[in-house]
Amino acid sequence: MVSGSLIFFAIVAFIVLVAVLKTAIVVPQKTAFIVERLGKYRTTLEAGFHVLMPFFDRIAYRHSLKEQAIDVPPQECITKDNIAVSVDGILYMQVMDPVKASYGIGNYLFATTQLAQTTMRSEMGKLDLDRSFEERTSINAAIVAAVDKASDPWGIKVTRYEIKNITPPRTIRDAMEKQMRAEREKRAMIAESEGERQAKINRAEGERQQAIALSEGERARRINEAEGRAKEILLVAEAQAAGIEKVATAINGEGGIQSVNMQLAQQYLTQFGNLAKTNNTMIIPSDLANVAGVIKACSSIVKGTAG
Repeated sequence: MVSGSLIFFAIVAFIVLVAVLKTAIVVPQKTAFIVERLGKYRTTLEAGFHVLMPFFDRIAYRHSLKEQAIDVPPQECITKDNIAVSVDGILYMQVMDPVKASYGIGNYLFATTQLAQTTMRSEMGKLDLDRSFEERTSINAAIVAAVDKASDPWGIKVTRYEIKNITPPRTIRDAMEKQMRAEREKRAMIAESEGERQAKINRAEGERQQAIALSEGERARRINEAEGRAKEILLVAEAQAAGIEKVATAINGEGGIQSVNMQLAQQYLTQFGNLAKTNNTMIIPSDLANVAGVIKACSSIVKGTAG
């Protein structure tokens, strides 16, 4: 009897220990547990230590309250210009109400993913292929608005959606590459022609500036030469006038006329002698007194000039 009682108490103690272990719950931070009692919702356990009623309470759902990133698989979308493209993305969402997430829908992850794909196909169908690459921001915003509105009864908050890749068919990619190559070549040719045009303009402007500078230099040189010649002529004239004035002063002075007569006689005889040297035939005046007459005539001219 004693051994049987010990075995019974041991079994009861083991069952109680297992029940305590099963009913003592520690909920991690940013996590929510949904507790059901006899199949009905009882409470939501937040972070901390909790004890459930054995055999009556059970944890039906466990939800993470952190923001989650869900990979949306690639899908085929038809654009407005009837081109099939493959589009994938990432959906960011967060459980705001664990009760609605548990009882509002069977699998909120699958539902939000499918809704995101459906909305993506709808939005891509509104745009041409070229615009779809440019309108990623508006597409993302439209998907977030549609999925967030639909998932509100599920206790889910969709924060954002990001398109990862838009992949057109190979033939379309080849055509786009050719178009981009042609555009780059066109821009390169335009840039080269603009460079040549600007170079020609710069050269022409440089030649014009050079011609202007040369003409200005030539003009300055001629002005300087003209001013130099004018000053030279003026100085020569002033020198000649000063010389003539001195000669006139000397003639009017005492003995001036006699000096002039003497000078004229000397020059006359000198020139007469030179004439005799250069010519074999020479005509001599019959009256040497004519020499004195010539000197007298020249002397009278000098006097008239000096006076």
